[in-house]
Amino acid sequence: MKGRVLVAGFATRHVVWSAHRAGYETYAIDHFCDQDLCWYTKDHQTFEEMSELPQMIADVCKEKKIDILVVTSGAEDLITGVSVCGSKPEYAGKFLDKLEIQKYFNELDIPVPPIAPDGEYPAMIKPCRGAGGWRNQVVHSAEEEAAWEELWPEVPYVRQKPISGTPCSVSCVSNGKEARAVAINEQILRGGEGEKSYGFSGAITPFSMKIKDFHQTVPDAEASYTFSPKLSADMIEIAEKAVSRSGCVGSVGVDFVINESAWAIEINPRFQATLDTVEMATGCSVFDMHVNACRGVIPDKMPVPKQYAVRKIFFAERNLVARSNLKNLAPLIADIPQVGTEIEEGCAVVSVYGTGATRKDALDMLDIIIRKVHRCMSRW
Repeated sequence: MKGRVLVAGFATRHVVWSAHRAGYETYAIDHFCDQDLCWYTKDHQTFEEMSELPQMIADVCKEKKIDILVVTSGAEDLITGVSVCGSKPEYAGKFLDKLEIQKYFNELDIPVPPIAPDGEYPAMIKPCRGAGGWRNQVVHSAEEEAAWEELWPEVPYVRQKPISGTPCSVSCVSNGKEARAVAINEQILRGGEGEKSYGFSGAITPFSMKIKDFHQTVPDAEASYTFSPKLSADMIEIAEKAVSRSGCVGSVGVDFVINESAWAIEINPRFQATLDTVEMATGCSVFDMHVNACRGVIPDKMPVPKQYAVRKIFFAERNLVARSNLKNLAPLIADIPQVGTEIEEGCAVVSVYGTGATRKDALDMLDIIIRKVHRCMSRW
């Protein structure tokens, strides 16, 4: 055993898995505590409000003699009194504000969708704070903007000019002075209309797509995919520049939208939701790279993917109760709800995986597993 790790935040399962695979004894403070988080933790606790976390973290660290504390979504800028293996709260906090991210990219002359003046449409509305693209929405009129404001009263937001293209990301690790790209990932969005349409719903690693396909919104398993070497190099250069100067350390991601050019969208000062597919595709331990980076050491070069990996989040189409156990489908699925869990319409149910030598092979496997999940859930 390398040591005891506490992972704390709104959703921690992906980091717990990575730490466990890397040889650590793992503990978690998590909002959900799904079955497969519990399988790989020595102990775990749930919480309802983020305000509960600082004291819970302090108590667990003292009681369990934790060696490494890692925080995830929602906890990046918490002041806990315990040293974090990752970005300091003052650095992470800056990149939890989308307006600050906008200013940061502009200062570094990194291409970023420009701010849309008040009254100009269409405009991409984003809450200043928030993760996963939830509540992001393109509005086409003052009436649509007013409807968004009514739905989310008193939520500060930024207005950007919409950029058409394909969402993707670059996963990096940084020692605070230098950064190294670890993987380029295609992001899958929920689609549809409204405030959930730009929500993160999965990823494919590595990213590979023809330029002529950049404007598609639904992954196409039949197409033959290649990736422009120039755009790849551009994204890596931008991501490493942005992360290396951010003051953040450990695992840090940069989101993009690409068309004929690469547009930086956000910096994520934490382990990203693409962690699973990055590790499955490269065979490398992102957790080990994170810890090493926090100690000053980053990889000499970007890992070469060994296969394609895809993760797709399955969302409830109606209110559900988990009436049967999906655990027999593990490890082809993750984030497995406890039997009896009530799941509201539109909320995440489970994550489904696919792997293969090609992108099409990975998506074909994904479809097979999704059908199995559907059959298991048919009586819910």
